[in-house]
Formats: sequence, structure tokens, C-alpha cells
Amino acid sequence: MIRTLILGGILALTAGAAFADEPIVGNWKTAAGDTAQIASCGGSYCIVLKTGKYAGKKIGTLAGSGVAYSGQITDPANDKTYSGSGSIVGNSLKMKGCVLSVLCKSQTWTRL
Repeated sequence: MIRTLILGGILALTAGAAFADEPIVGNWKTAAGDTAQIASCGGSYCIVLKTGKYAGKKIGTLAGSGVAYSGQITDPANDKTYSGSGSIVGNSLKMKGCVLSVLCKSQTWTRL
């Protein structure tokens, strides 16, 4: 029984560590120069602005793993929400927001 508890505890810690090690988690400098924090929230990743005019505002939720993520992105200036995606290459995060998957805008964020 003790062996089962120990093994279960190790598996739980390993799963938590794997989730925390996702490349998207952390602080990012946006194209506007603000800091956005991406952190795990409810099985996905929430994006919250930490600096700038819209500090404290949640601007997106993405799901995925590794280097590819998708979800919703909100423009903090007009509160419009778009289908969004993010892809990571090194210390860069290419964010993309689209209307009807046709009209898209992209910007690249840099890891802080």
C-alpha cells in the first residue's frame, strides 16, 4: 500500500512538472512593448497583460502543447474576440488572430 501511494505521488508530481514545463508558460514582450503573462488555467493557458494601458486584462485562452497552441485572442482596445493561435520557435511566440479564418493579423512576441 505504501508503495502504491509513493508511486501515485511520483506520477502526480511528474504530470504537474510536465504541465509547468510547457514552452508557452512565462512572460512575453508583446509587439506593443507590454508584458503578457501566460499561465496554466483550467486545463489550458490564459494570457493576461501585466503592463501597459490594459494591465490586468485577460486577452486570451489557448490550448495545446509543445510548440502549437490554439484558442481565442481578444483585442484589448476594442474587446473583440478572434479565433487565435500561437506557435513557438526558440524564444519567439508568433500570435495570430483571425476573423472567419480568412482575415488574419499576426505579431511576434519575445520571451522575457
